[in-house]
Amino acid sequence: MLFNSLSFVIFLVVVLIFYYAKLFSWVNKKRMLLFVSYVFYGLWNPPLVILLWISTMIDWIAGNKLAQEENQKNRNLWLLLSMSVNLGFLAFFKYGNFLLENFTALVNSVDIYYHPLKMDIILPMGISFYTFQTMSYTIDIYNRKTQPAKTFLDFALYVTFFPQLVAGPIVRAGDLISQFYEEKKATVNQFIWGLFLLTIGLFQKVVLADTMLSDTSDEVFGSKSILNGLDAWAGTLAFSGQIFFDFAGYSTCAIGIALMLGIWLPDNFKYPYASLGFSDFWKRWHITLSSWLKDYLYIPLGGNRYGVTRMYAALMITMLLGGLWHGAAWTFVVWGGLHGTFLILERLQRQYLPFKITAWNAIFLAFITFTCVNFTWVFFRAREFSTAKNMLSSMLFMNPDGEKILQNFDIIKVFTLISLMFFSHWFMRNTSLKEVSLKTSPWILGVVWAIMFLLIAIAQGSGEQFIYFQF
Repeated sequence: MLFNSLSFVIFLVVVLIFYYAKLFSWVNKKRMLLFVSYVFYGLWNPPLVILLWISTMIDWIAGNKLAQEENQKNRNLWLLLSMSVNLGFLAFFKYGNFLLENFTALVNSVDIYYHPLKMDIILPMGISFYTFQTMSYTIDIYNRKTQPAKTFLDFALYVTFFPQLVAGPIVRAGDLISQFYEEKKATVNQFIWGLFLLTIGLFQKVVLADTMLSDTSDEVFGSKSILNGLDAWAGTLAFSGQIFFDFAGYSTCAIGIALMLGIWLPDNFKYPYASLGFSDFWKRWHITLSSWLKDYLYIPLGGNRYGVTRMYAALMITMLLGGLWHGAAWTFVVWGGLHGTFLILERLQRQYLPFKITAWNAIFLAFITFTCVNFTWVFFRAREFSTAKNMLSSMLFMNPDGEKILQNFDIIKVFTLISLMFFSHWFMRNTSLKEVSLKTSPWILGVVWAIMFLLIAIAQGSGEQFIYFQF
């Protein structure tokens, strides 16, 4: 079920009616939330709910054993069980075909005839998100950083909570499970703000991502021709805006829906296209994933505790695996490698060529960072390396005779919208939407809300899935 569908609107209204009905105790309301979360997920493919059940049961048992067990060897075995199940599901369902294809290419390269049938593996929605979330639970208990959930119901709801189940934010156990211990009820202001955030998220997805930008991105990256520089840049910028509005739109919807239930979820985006360097970018883009990778991968690999060489190696491994997390293709690995390279170069610059960031050069630095991010998006969006190569050469204006496939209106639309996005991120980079809303007249907010709602109704959308559902 998609947030940007009429069926979800009906689903949410029904959930809210039962949630705020005074006929049910808090325990029964949590049972209801768990049930509707399974319904929400199962409507895509009911058998895949079994994976959620297995992951939930294994991590519930492992978490309790880790909290009770004092023998370190046994604790290691229980953690290994949790990680093996979660990573095993992820490896098979997400990377099974990828691993088989690469193994086949490897053995065929040494003249060994091997052509297996392709495995028809269905990728479960959001498997990368909920496996990371449940793994963080057992790892934190193993490290004595958190306590196991008080009841199985609380833990199961933590795993399956429908607003953020499919595409995050990736929430730590300590931030969400404890919220289920006492009855939650949104205040009037919280409910209205949650509804407002839901509208903003849908506006980002339906109007900006799907209606304004997706067609241009698809046309450019789907072309087999070598394009001229302007078309290549328009397609890349269109995707840059599309993926932000699509993913940030989902996160905003999730946070808004949860708030309507009186439950807090962490921010996942903080105006990332105004970042001053790549370190700043990853503090603003997909924040819950970058913090997960830092805490559970980068730091265990050594972080910055064992010298510069070890730090750079840990940083690059983290970003390469972060790229692979996004998709089972070498283009995603290259995307992660480019981010790792930029992060290393940034650290080298700070060490050997430091300069002071001022009000005058900050926006230029943000523009340079945004430009470099766009070059990395080419590998994220391209299906083949040949497409990425042609796109990059065109963006560097190395193909003066490249074909023009976009209408002038589409180019102007993309450049205008992305420019507005960049400057809005710049002006909002040190504040928040909540802070701005408190300084804005309720009448103006009401007009903005009405305009967004009207544009969503006009655009309607074609029920396009959110991009990060495939991850």
